[in-house]
Amino acid sequence: MTINIFSRGPSLYSTQRLVEAGVERGHQTTVVDHGLCSPSLGEHGPSLLLNGTPIPKPDVSIPRIGANITNRGAAIIRQLEVLKVPTTISANGLLLARDKMSCLQVLAGNGVQVPGTVLCFTLHEVRRAGKTMGSYPIVVKLLESTHGVGVALAHTPYQLERIAEGFLRLQDRVILQEFIAESDGRDIRAFVVGNEVVAAMERKAGPDEFRANMHRGATARQVELSAEDEALAIRAAKIVGVEVAGVDLIPSNRGHLIMEVNASPGLEGIETHTGIDIAGVIVEYAVNKAFKLDLNL
Repeated sequence: MTINIFSRGPSLYSTQRLVEAGVERGHQTTVVDHGLCSPSLGEHGPSLLLNGTPIPKPDVSIPRIGANITNRGAAIIRQLEVLKVPTTISANGLLLARDKMSCLQVLAGNGVQVPGTVLCFTLHEVRRAGKTMGSYPIVVKLLESTHGVGVALAHTPYQLERIAEGFLRLQDRVILQEFIAESDGRDIRAFVVGNEVVAAMERKAGPDEFRANMHRGATARQVELSAEDEALAIRAAKIVGVEVAGVDLIPSNRGHLIMEVNASPGLEGIETHTGIDIAGVIVEYAVNKAFKLDLNL
């Protein structure tokens, strides 16, 4: 079977692991730089161009779309959908997961518990929200961010205004979110593939840090989720429409809350700390999806 892995970084750990997993299973696995791809529509039918030349249609694709190229990535995935190439994420799922507020809105609308969150478009709204949210500190976030970049903690109204002012210069909206003190700098990354949590790890923020991101010095350990939390992670990924997802849960006094559904979760940290061949699971899931599609045609 032919597999295209859409990635801007062929040397990245996650990309290399997916290539290894595909080759080990006897599949022709190719990395395609979606930053050089263009969807094309015309009298000869739709195609996907790479540097202006149509690329052969693969049997299945595994998109690994970076946060800085979301819109182009969504256009590429939509073109694959037009070409009837099965993928491990939909264009709509990618766009929804990347917009933190929209993602939380959809989850909350489906009865999933999320942290208290306010979307602000102006400093006036930030000041007003800061007064109504209860107590400090308050977490301030850009709508699109990754690896903990664009996430800060405001301990006072002055800090809140200064952080939000800087963020609003970068994007036209900012999120204010309740700080879950009882989490003690911990969260859980549940790695969902299809209808299964294939691995989970608890991350603990480093000293003088509240962000439990591996890129920020967090430590991690493998954990087993309860059946209830597994079901929660799977349901969250399904609601957002992401088939391969890193679902982040944060412990609170009212149970685990969903913080985020990551549409392009990294493999290095969770494979290293759990010893599970997650890349192999993703490849097998993609191949099985392609086989099922062929059987239904």
